[in-house]
Amino acid sequence: MPLLIPQQYPPALMSFAVWIVIDASCLTWEGQQFQGKAAIVEKLSSLPFQKIQHSITAQDHQPTPDSCILSMVVGQLKADEDPIMGFHQIFLLKNINDAWVCTNDMFRLALHNFG
Repeated sequence: MPLLIPQQYPPALMSFAVWIVIDASCLTWEGQQFQGKAAIVEKLSSLPFQKIQHSITAQDHQPTPDSCILSMVVGQLKADEDPIMGFHQIFLLKNINDAWVCTNDMFRLALHNFG
């Protein structure tokens, strides 16, 4: 995700990211862009929290014309002792050599920055 499937980070997320991310994968995390397995794993391993809980409140999935799966997830998360925050995540899964990989992933906290 970073698919927000594991309940604890970074160890569970790291093993998940290594398994599903490839060198051609792209991640946009809060507006910062990362490309390639090494850069994505490095970013995810640098996240400042030790524990996370999440609740997925909505999800939508669509097949694409080139046999991929486009997914959107909306939910809430709680990192360490921080307050509960909303999040949005969109990702594209592609079947390469009989294995599903995440080629594109965009994640944002649902914060309203009114200026």
